[in-house]
Amino acid sequence: MPLVVMRRAVRETVSGLPREFWWLWTSTLVNRLGAFVATFMALYLTLDRGYSASYAGLVASLHGLGGVVSSLGAGVMTDRLGRRPTLLIAQTSTAASVALLGFMHDPLSIAVVAFLVGMASNASRPAVQAMMADIVRPEDRVRAFSLNYWAINLGFAVSSMAAGFIAEFSYLAGFLIEAGMTLVCALVVFAKLPESRPVRTAKETAVEARLGTVLRDRRFMSVVGLSFLVSLVFQQGFVGLPVAMGQAGFTPADYGLAIAVNGLLIVALQIPVTRFIQHRDPRRLLVISSLLAGYGFGLTAFAGSVGVFALTVCVWTLAEIVNAPTQTGLVVLLSPTHGRGRYQGMYTLSWSLAALIAPLMSGVVIDRLGAEWLWGLCAVVGTVAALGYGMLMSRLPAEEPAGKVPAVATETAAQVSAAQVSAAQAPAVGTPTVKVPAVKVPAVKAGPAAEQTTAEA
Repeated sequence: MPLVVMRRAVRETVSGLPREFWWLWTSTLVNRLGAFVATFMALYLTLDRGYSASYAGLVASLHGLGGVVSSLGAGVMTDRLGRRPTLLIAQTSTAASVALLGFMHDPLSIAVVAFLVGMASNASRPAVQAMMADIVRPEDRVRAFSLNYWAINLGFAVSSMAAGFIAEFSYLAGFLIEAGMTLVCALVVFAKLPESRPVRTAKETAVEARLGTVLRDRRFMSVVGLSFLVSLVFQQGFVGLPVAMGQAGFTPADYGLAIAVNGLLIVALQIPVTRFIQHRDPRRLLVISSLLAGYGFGLTAFAGSVGVFALTVCVWTLAEIVNAPTQTGLVVLLSPTHGRGRYQGMYTLSWSLAALIAPLMSGVVIDRLGAEWLWGLCAVVGTVAALGYGMLMSRLPAEEPAGKVPAVATETAAQVSAAQVSAAQAPAVGTPTVKVPAVKVPAVKAGPAAEQTTAEA
């Protein structure tokens, strides 16, 4: 009986999503399966090339800075050039720059190319998220984003284990394998994914969502700010936690055991948890996940063994499982259709900035005040984020009601012949009738994004 229930749960989780989504999902999985360089970069620079830990940290920061720089530019490209061209440019550029990095020996050259790798690898994120929002029905978006996040973590878990074996054989092989697998992703996009950017109406063209429009959208920018706070907390699992455990006398292997729980739980629980949360109030989910993240790290102050550290990882990993798809779905809800790339780029920027600032923050706090203060600060930041979500999202814009979904004709669907339209007597070509679950909060206009959302989530 449990096996039958499990099969039914898996079938319900994966059914109903369009074929294009699964090709995009496959591209994401292949990309993460080949993500070796980020895993062994510090070891490569310090052990193989003989550089200092400070230089390795500088290269890592430049890699993160590249992601910050490309976030907004990639969002603009996603809206102007299209999702598919942006993905192809980002993935081919990533493949070329990663391969080039493997042949660099001069410190300045390594730093410059690492910055370019950060730019190229981060540029695909707004396009992927915007394309998913285009091709997946509103009521299925949280499930789709969750499955994509699951693929990211599954791929990363496998690549992290493989990176160690590859590094023992050849660091250069790791660079070249990642470049090759990223190129495979580009080929999948080229061969299997049509452009999904909706055709703009005259009204949408006249009110194009520029970056200034995004910045003036106070509700959305507040959500971006709260996302930044939550991201700072989550980053501590990979920057603050290893340092704190090392100072407390634990070995790198001890940290590896504790943090491995994060990947294992995400792979095991992401799909069943998504089935539980996908039709629930996103405000409550974000409030709860922010509190779990903050106090999950806060509990680390009382950890004195590997088992207790692993227990705290369980708490904030559950917050991560809930937060990631819910927040990405919220960004889509608050974004106008023709501005999804820019909005997703701004959202991606919050995570990129957190990845850049979190190492500096944790280092300063641990050195000057002690690790206990860092974990207490995490609890405070999580509480502030929870309060912020509660206040800002008390009234969310509603998704499209069933039967009133506008005709979002993609460039592919626009090619349907008039004879087919007449025969089907369909008012909206290529747009399926959507059943949207009951939204528990009333619709409200909230800034430029929300004004568009009721008609074009």
